[in-house]
Amino acid sequence: MAEKTWLPTILSVMAGYVDTAGFLALHGLFTAHVTGNFVTIGAALVSGASGVVAKLLALPVFCLFVIGARLLRYQLMARDLPVVRSLLTIKLVLFVVAMLLALHYGPFPRVDSWSSTLTGMILVGAMAIQNALHRVHLGSAPPSTLMTGTTTQMMLDVGDRLRGVPVDQKSALDARLKKMGVAVLAFAIGCAGGAVCYAFGSMWCFAVPPVLAAAALMRHGDAPPDVATK
Repeated sequence: MAEKTWLPTILSVMAGYVDTAGFLALHGLFTAHVTGNFVTIGAALVSGASGVVAKLLALPVFCLFVIGARLLRYQLMARDLPVVRSLLTIKLVLFVVAMLLALHYGPFPRVDSWSSTLTGMILVGAMAIQNALHRVHLGSAPPSTLMTGTTTQMMLDVGDRLRGVPVDQKSALDARLKKMGVAVLAFAIGCAGGAVCYAFGSMWCFAVPPVLAAAALMRHGDAPPDVATK
């Protein structure tokens, strides 16, 4: 299905964009994944920079939204309601709320203010939903928010390709390389877009995620979850 082909790509662009725009606008807060926040917490504690509160809250907020998405999935399935569409709709609403907060209260001179912290946690929640959705319903596609594992696998595959692989394995390896390459490229495009939009549009950069979320909603494929990640 075309929807299943395009949805992971749109999500990768969205992840790169939101993570970069959030990092720039919210003083170093990673919104699409939690790993980077552990590093910036340590840096903030040493340098005395602001943003410790938001970074400390990011992990529990992320976890709560993932748990909530999981429990909601069970409720939606029990009522025979569309899971992917529902989760994408919630994410769209969260992006709209974050945009309105950013436009009304931003630019944020301090990330530890209540308005910037709330904006950041809403974005963290939205991206937590995306992580949960991707893990369960798009498990065969490369991750949309973390590129380290994907890039590592790509380089391993390139190494195998250079060494030489059996003929019957080449097509599968090349197909995987192509799929992962598209994911990394899409994420990089999102990162560049987030940086450029913040540089020229300041808080208006947060008007783009709702547009991307709407595009994902229109292109979604409400297929059953992958058995391996069920």
